[in-house]
Amino acid sequence: MKNPSGDTVMKQRTLPAAFLLALSIASLAGCASPTVITLNDGREIQAVDTPKYDEESGFYEFKQLDGKQTRINKDQVRTVKDL
Repeated sequence: MKNPSGDTVMKQRTLPAAFLLALSIASLAGCASPTVITLNDGREIQAVDTPKYDEESGFYEFKQLDGKQTRINKDQVRTVKDL
């Protein structure tokens, strides 16, 4: 099907859709920031995102790469670094 200018209607719809898809993927890539938590004993734990610190309990809460929800006492944590 052609419009008055001779271009196909499909081409007109595909370009904006492709642009929106690329923009969405770029936005999602910036949301998560994988993190490495180094413990005082030298062990490293990788987290899906930056851990949240709960001041009331004194624990960092985060999700590991395998999906396991984890809590670690702040006294056991040496560093928290984004990858």
